[in-house]
Amino acid sequence: MNIGMQTWGSQGDIQPFIALAEGLQDAGHDVTLAITCVDSDRYDRFISRAGVKIKLISSPVISDPIQLQKIGKVIFHEHNPIAQTQMVIEKLFLPVEAEMFKMSERLCAENDLVIGHFFHYPLNAAAERYRRPYISVALVHGAVPSIFEPPSGIPTLGTFGNRLAWRLARSVLNKKLKKYPDRLRVKNGIEVAGDLIDNVWASEQLTLLAISRTICVRKSDWPDYYQVCGVLNTRDTLEGNVSKELQGFLSYGTLPLYMTFGSAMSGSDEKETISLLSNAAKTASMRAVIQAPGWEKCGFKSNDAIHYVSSDPHAVIFPQCRAIVRHGGAGTSQSALFAGKPSVVVAHTSEQELWGRELERIGVAPKLLLRRKLTSNRLAAAIKRVAGSKDFNEKANNLGMEMAKENGVATAVKMISAKFIG
Repeated sequence: MNIGMQTWGSQGDIQPFIALAEGLQDAGHDVTLAITCVDSDRYDRFISRAGVKIKLISSPVISDPIQLQKIGKVIFHEHNPIAQTQMVIEKLFLPVEAEMFKMSERLCAENDLVIGHFFHYPLNAAAERYRRPYISVALVHGAVPSIFEPPSGIPTLGTFGNRLAWRLARSVLNKKLKKYPDRLRVKNGIEVAGDLIDNVWASEQLTLLAISRTICVRKSDWPDYYQVCGVLNTRDTLEGNVSKELQGFLSYGTLPLYMTFGSAMSGSDEKETISLLSNAAKTASMRAVIQAPGWEKCGFKSNDAIHYVSSDPHAVIFPQCRAIVRHGGAGTSQSALFAGKPSVVVAHTSEQELWGRELERIGVAPKLLLRRKLTSNRLAAAIKRVAGSKDFNEKANNLGMEMAKENGVATAVKMISAKFIG
């Protein structure tokens, strides 16, 4: 079968699609993956291990780091999650929407099945136009309505109250966000979507929730097309190799923290952020590996207590660390848990707040911190709590062993084959 795939976002949005594409290619399919990376040109040099055909579309979306920093600051300081999402769409999605839709049409014309990031409404629209089977892949589960769980950020109100909360949430989402996919649809002669969640983000044919079952348990009232496949993990070294200097640091002395805000570093004053992380590690009396692409340019130098890196393979490094201090993206959240390590989450966006609350719920992280309110002393206090807690560490280790038994890619390939190939 010829399969077209399309994703958009940061590295945490792209790597799961690479993993799934390679799994499908290994299963005998001919796969094409179109990538639009918001903040990096790293995939210009990427060659798929399995022979997946990679197509780059307008990557990076924002090539000027100063402009990206300005956009990031505005987004991170917006408290309202709907307004925050609107900013992401308008600043980071709409500038390349036309190019992505053109590629979406090409994928639908040339393939038997298309698979897209749940946020990627151009592919959803093109699939409808070309009558192609469409699979949505969601990397978060906060937008799946259930009477057993309220919308993200709202306290549970019981089954009746949760139902009403979701009804209100749908209304707000349709009013504020559905206009973007509807505008693209009308422009291209496609009927407007009925509901943002059901008809744009999800696919009524198959919606895969690429989340570990240690975190996401399927709700009994979810429609059958929602299926939890587990993490789509590449388990390789897409981020590069471990340097001799870093491996030497990891091998010397006590286990260090790993500290990273991932792509969120580009939305802040990087020098100020690196200083904050460094001071927090010192105040907590912890050794640390700090990941920041611009650390050398900002004038920082590694020493016996802190080692600075631009990037490295988390799958290799995380198991050698004491705890992971991070922004709470889906990728690093599950990578930390897979390594059996507790986390300190410093959320920059509403989606990251969801992950912070989930990790607190399952007992592997303390209450999340907000980036806009963060100080080195607050961060140091959270680090001390995690590092000194037997409960956090034991729980993370136990869940990590459970998660290691999962194979999200194999499960997803099996689900796709059962539904569309038979």
